[in-house]
Amino acid sequence: MRSHPTAFAWVDPDDCRWSELDDARIRKLARQLGYRLYWPLPSALPLVDQVRSADVDAVITPSPSHLDAIQLHALMCLVDVETACSRMSFARWTAYQGQVGQP
Repeated sequence: MRSHPTAFAWVDPDDCRWSELDDARIRKLARQLGYRLYWPLPSALPLVDQVRSADVDAVITPSPSHLDAIQLHALMCLVDVETACSRMSFARWTAYQGQVGQP
C-alpha cells in the first residue's frame, strides 16, 4: 500500500496543441489535490494498460481533449480522471451493483 495517493500524468502525444503550460497545469492540479505524479515514458501500449500497470489512483490530463470517450470510460473503470482546464472530475465507476438501501 502506498503512503500517498498517486496520479498518472497524461498528455496525448498526438495532440499538436501540447505545450509546457500543459505540464505546469498537470503539476499544479496534482499538488492541489494531494497526488504524487507519475510521468510515463513513451509507450506503444494503450493508455488504459499503462495506467493499470502503473497502479495509480487517478489520471490527470490538461483538458478533456486529451482523451476520447472510449478511453475515458475505460479509465473510469479503474481510476478517477481529473482535467485541469476546463476543471472537471470524473469519479471511477463503482463496483457495487445493488440498490441503495437494500441489504
